[in-house]
Amino acid sequence: MRDFKKYEVWQQSHAFTLEIYKITSVFSKDELYGLTSQIRRASSSIPTNISEGCGRNSDKEFNQFLNIALGSACETEYLLILSKDLKYINIELFERLEKEVNIIKSKIYKLKLALSPKL
Repeated sequence: MRDFKKYEVWQQSHAFTLEIYKITSVFSKDELYGLTSQIRRASSSIPTNISEGCGRNSDKEFNQFLNIALGSACETEYLLILSKDLKYINIELFERLEKEVNIIKSKIYKLKLALSPKL
């Protein structure tokens, strides 16, 4: 079994999720069950799926959870665009967060590539 805490991509995605929670704490209360909840769930799904995949018995199963984490990262990226367009975050914050989520996506791809010879 893999230790998910040792993966840099897990560490980074966990820190990113903490940041999303902090940022969304000031979103409109009208969005509590909408955008706020959705972006929090999408961002937390990234490290959650990496963690769950690490608990699986095969590289193939781990890869499947990395695919889900990647999908969640893409969902989070869209929700950041929506947050910017709704003026919940400014352009500077959006650009920084978008860069972070793209780095996370890149690291997930690289981890998937490292697994591919074993699949």
